[in-house]
Amino acid sequence: MNRRDFIQQASIAAGAFIIPVLTPGGRSVASEALLEPGLDVIVKKRLADAGLNTATAKGASYADIRIGRYLNQFVITREDKVQSIVNTESYGVGVRVIVNGCWGFASLGEAKTETDVAKTAEIAVAIAKANSKLLAEPVQLAAQKGFGEVSYKTPIIKNLFEVPIKEKVDLLMAVNAAAQKNGADYVNSQLFMVNEQKYFASTDGSYIDQDIHRLWPTFTVTGIDKASGQFQTRNSLGTAKAMGYEYLESKPADRITGRKTTLFNSRYDMIDDATLAAVQVKEKIKAKSVEPGKYDLVLDPTHLRLTIHESVGHATELDRVLGYEANFAGTSFATMDKWKSKNFNYGSKIVNFFADKIQPGSMGAVGWDDEGVKSKKWDLIKDGILVNYQATRDQVHMIGETESHGCSYADSWNSVQFQRMPNVSLAPKKEKLSYEEMIKDVKKGIYIVGYGSFSIDQQRYNFQFGGQLFYEIKNGEIVGMLKDVAYQSNTQEFWNSCVKICDDSDFRVEGSFFDGKGQPSQSSCVSHGSSTSRFDGANVINTARKV
Repeated sequence: MNRRDFIQQASIAAGAFIIPVLTPGGRSVASEALLEPGLDVIVKKRLADAGLNTATAKGASYADIRIGRYLNQFVITREDKVQSIVNTESYGVGVRVIVNGCWGFASLGEAKTETDVAKTAEIAVAIAKANSKLLAEPVQLAAQKGFGEVSYKTPIIKNLFEVPIKEKVDLLMAVNAAAQKNGADYVNSQLFMVNEQKYFASTDGSYIDQDIHRLWPTFTVTGIDKASGQFQTRNSLGTAKAMGYEYLESKPADRITGRKTTLFNSRYDMIDDATLAAVQVKEKIKAKSVEPGKYDLVLDPTHLRLTIHESVGHATELDRVLGYEANFAGTSFATMDKWKSKNFNYGSKIVNFFADKIQPGSMGAVGWDDEGVKSKKWDLIKDGILVNYQATRDQVHMIGETESHGCSYADSWNSVQFQRMPNVSLAPKKEKLSYEEMIKDVKKGIYIVGYGSFSIDQQRYNFQFGGQLFYEIKNGEIVGMLKDVAYQSNTQEFWNSCVKICDDSDFRVEGSFFDGKGQPSQSSCVSHGSSTSRFDGANVINTARKV
């Protein structure tokens, strides 16, 4: 099998499909209502000033106001039927204050007058004063300069909500039809679209207006062998992007012509991918079941993004490290003593992880975070050594820094902003390294594309990951498809087994649309970038069920 033919059959980005969570406080609306303009910036500034002035007059040493309008649209289909079209709009204000060294927060839906916002600020101050009676240690908020009146908008060509519903339904119907025409027994497809219109103001002197757009196209194709009763599935190649509808308007030049293609980064041909998926599920049914044992793993970015997310992204969140956060798979093994040692070996010397909020097209890209901190980029792991964490304004003093990392986020106006993961990515190697060069000395290996089921322990340490497509490597060549594959390792062992990383010509950014954290739970969007990477001597198990 030649390289191009193999990749045409193997490329996939599998999104973890979960039931969408509607914006808290959202109300169902007609799709046309999503096009109605929100409050203009002059009105929002006047409302914000009413809240800030009231908070300081009542005793707040710090206050911030978030005025938010959140639009969601979900289009969900199966085979030849539209299952659901959901449009929601949520609008309100959240006020956060510090009084007597303690946080207070209050929110109000449909707040449209200065009196509304002022009363909300009064409540926030009262809550902070009540909380302060139980305060053990005052909040230490890192200094933050004010930016004045500034704005940011996701760079888009075509607004998602201006595209007619019929056009979106027609696309998904064409996706489903293509899959069925090529042998799929079942197929469902979805479009998830979000527009966050957020206005932030603080007593630091910032008035920040942001317009954030995000899109996730996805599908699942199922094939059944009626003679044996076996079935297999394959999820879509399209990742979530901070882009407009142009992401789905592919051009002939964007179709898969090789492993490296603009399809991964700027355009996605959903119909083409569904056609390929229908063929691959049949191949998966007939594929050889893996023999358990030690293998060298070659992991595609479409797979590696979930491993990065769970074993590095969540593990370097400072609130988990400190034990303040334990929801959704626990705290973190990467404790402060390991960071303070300045020599904690997280991975091999070629492993470098960076966090950022500025990568174009990434799900975490914004101009400023929800504390008014300008987006930036910083190192988490350098030459295999743990060098930093992800921290917010009230956390950075704990790691000896004076400036926030800018990774605070709230998923709604009525949610309290807290530390959320920025984009966390594995840096590509500077030296030129192609996929072919990476695998040519692999005697016994598996190439894994897309991600599937996974589990990780309460310290983000011991884990198991599956995938979507698995290809056996023998003596430097792809020899066929495997199935029932999962690998087991722990975070240190795994990242220390990383021996090769392709260069930046292979670098791809893969997005997650619904990342849960906190209690009450909040959902955020994040991306993880990497180039194809190799991990030697991994323990592979067979996941087949015995009937």
